[in-house]
This record gives sequence, structure tokens and C-alpha cells, in this order.
Amino acid sequence: MPPARKRPRAYDPARTRAAVLAQFGSVRAAVRTLTPEQLALPTRLGDWTVRELVAHVGTALAAVDRLLGEAEPRRQDGRLLDWPFAIAADADAIAATARRLAGEHPDLDAHLAGVERRFTELLDTQPGSRLLPTSAGALPLADYVVTRTVELVVHTDDLNAAVPGLDVPYDRQALAAATRLLADALAVKAPGGSTEVRIPPYAVVQCVEGPRHTRGTPPNVVETDPLTWVRLATGRLDWRDALDGAKVSASGERADLGALLPLLS
Repeated sequence: MPPARKRPRAYDPARTRAAVLAQFGSVRAAVRTLTPEQLALPTRLGDWTVRELVAHVGTALAAVDRLLGEAEPRRQDGRLLDWPFAIAADADAIAATARRLAGEHPDLDAHLAGVERRFTELLDTQPGSRLLPTSAGALPLADYVVTRTVELVVHTDDLNAAVPGLDVPYDRQALAAATRLLADALAVKAPGGSTEVRIPPYAVVQCVEGPRHTRGTPPNVVETDPLTWVRLATGRLDWRDALDGAKVSASGERADLGALLPLLS
């Protein structure tokens, strides 16, 4: 599919790194407060428990170590915006790894501390241009780190949904990067200029085939907040439920995104 943007969106590696570590740190702080009873609670991710979900959060950073351990591809053959559409192929392996790690690491905080330390060491020693063999093709390390914001924001939300009163905060820059990446992915999936999707304050994209809007108020507009958008894009929230719950506004005959969501499945 052709890209919806003439130029790929740029992400500052230093800010992305800081955002990833800030969000991961917030999760670690929350994990220290969890009781055995809370760790045994179910989540909205099939039959995963909170313990398995926390173990999986660690793999968001540990994946960098794993991919760096493989042979470097000779050339880049993937794009950052390919990633959201490719990760479904990893679903079974991801689930198996989460269960294994949950059993291997009774002290989850110590496990996450080690993962964080190794991740930091790797970013200190590896160039951002270093190619990784991801499920979306060969991507530069700097681009792959951007995808970690999606993983961490989404699973922070999963934790908050599973544990009443947990309320893990969302790092502003991490939420911004996740929102923008998923908004741009929508524009790739449905290229066009007839519908404007607004996710203030972080992203505005045009998508969907049809008459292109050039000035004034667009005839087809969708607007929502960043966290609702992340939930829609990742299948945590159904489009119709979001409309019925006034979590999203949609006006115009081409403003129904229900058939395009979720982006990650």
C-alpha cells in the first residue's frame, strides 16, 4: 500500500528512548505494589493473568536484546509503518514466552530491572542505524524503539484495566509516539484524503479514498482522544461501542472507520 504521507514522520531517538524508559519505569513502580492476589487476577488478554502480562511487558524491551543477537540483515527492507500490520504473526510465540517468563521469574521487579538495565546498555553501545530482523522486515534500531512505545502504552492500559485502582500513569511522550504511529498506520491502510482523523493534541491524518479536502472544514471528520484511539487501533475497544459511549465523534458519510479497525489484530 502506498504511504499516506509524502515524508515519513520523524522521531527523535533521544526523546523516544526517554519516553520508553519513563513508561517502563512507571510500570515497574506499579508492579512493586501488586499483591499475590492481584498478580493472579485475569486480564482482558484471553487467559493471561496479571503476572503473565507483567512478564510480557518485560519482553517489550528484551526483544531488542533478542533481535540484536541475530545476524544483521544486509539491507533495510521494512518500514516503521509496516510494523503494526506484521505483529499478529508473532502472537502465539508472544503468549508462550509470557507464560514461560512468568514461571521463571518469581521476583518480577528484579526481572524487569534486569531487562531495563540490559536495554539501556544496548542503546548506549549500538548505533540507531543498526538493522534488526523484525517480523516487519529489517528495521533500524531507532525505528524499532519507536514501536516499543506502542507496546508499553497498550500494556499499561491492560494493567490498569485488570487491577482496580492501579492507575499507572502514561508518559506524555510515549503516548504521543504511540498515537502518531498508529494514526499514520491508519493512513497507510486506507490511503486517501476524504476523511480527517483528529487525535488532539498529538496527531491529525487524512485517509480513505474519495474527494480530497483542500480548504475549510472537512466533510468527513473523526475525532477522539489519544488513549481511546490506541484502544481502537489495538482492538481493546470496538468502534461501535466507542461511538455509543461518546468516546469518539464521527461526521460525514466516509467517517465510519469500523471496517478499518483494529489495525493490530
